[in-house]
Amino acid sequence: MSENKTVTFIITRQDHPDSPPYTEEFKLPYRPNMNVISALMEIRRNPVNAKGEKTTPVAWDMNCLEEVCGACSMRINGKPRQSCTALVDQLEQPIRLEPMDTFPVVRDLVIDRSRMFDALKRIKAWIPIDGTYDLGPGPRMPERTRQWAYELSKCMTCGVCLEACPNVNSKSNFIGPALLSLPRLYNAHPTGAMNKDERLEALMEDGGISGCGNSQNCVQVCPKGIPLTTSIAAMNRATNIQMFKNFFGSDHMVD
Repeated sequence: MSENKTVTFIITRQDHPDSPPYTEEFKLPYRPNMNVISALMEIRRNPVNAKGEKTTPVAWDMNCLEEVCGACSMRINGKPRQSCTALVDQLEQPIRLEPMDTFPVVRDLVIDRSRMFDALKRIKAWIPIDGTYDLGPGPRMPERTRQWAYELSKCMTCGVCLEACPNVNSKSNFIGPALLSLPRLYNAHPTGAMNKDERLEALMEDGGISGCGNSQNCVQVCPKGIPLTTSIAAMNRATNIQMFKNFFGSDHMVD
C-alpha cells in the first residue's frame, strides 16, 4: 500500500559559501505523482532528518514549477536536470540531490548563476527596440526562420548544458553551449541583426566559441531539446566569415 511506502533522499547541504558540504538523509511518506520539488516542500514544512533530528529546512531555487523558468536545476542521481519534472516514480532510490558544481554554491542546493548572466550581457542577448524615436512597425520574419528560431527561444538559461559541458569549469572562462546558441537566435531577428557583428565579435573573444571541445554533452541533457550543436556549428561558420570581414573590411581592403 502506498501509505506504508517511504522515499529516501540523500541531500548534499552547505550552510554558507565558505563552509564544507555534507550530506543529510530524509525519509518521506510516498505519495502518487510526487516530484522532487514536492518532496523538498515537504522537508521544508517538517525539517526532520532520517535520524528523527530537527534540522534546518533545505534551501533550493524554484519559480514556475512547469519547466519554463530554469530556476530549479540541480543534480539528481548524478544527472543535471530540472527538479520540477523529476518524478519520484522514475528515479532510483535513494534519490541523491546535489547542487550543480559548475556554479558557486550559495547554500544547500542554491547556486550563484552570475557566470551565465554576465555572459548574457556579453553577447547582447536582447533585441534593442526601445528608444525615444518611432521605429515603425517591426519587420516580419520568414516562416521557416521563425520556426527554427522558436526552437532556440525555448532556452531558459537553466545552466544544465553548462553543467554537462567538460569545458565549463572553475579553470575556464568558456561561456558555455547556451551562450553560443543564443546569438544565432538574436541575429536571426530582423531588428536584432543590427547588432549581429557585435555578438559575433563577443563569440570570437577569449572564452567564446574557440572554447568548445565538441563533446556534444549539451545537446543530450538540454531539457528543451534545443539543437545546440547545430547552432554552435552555425555560429562557428558565422564567426569565421566575420573574421574574414574584419581582415578585408578596412586596412586590407583591395580594389
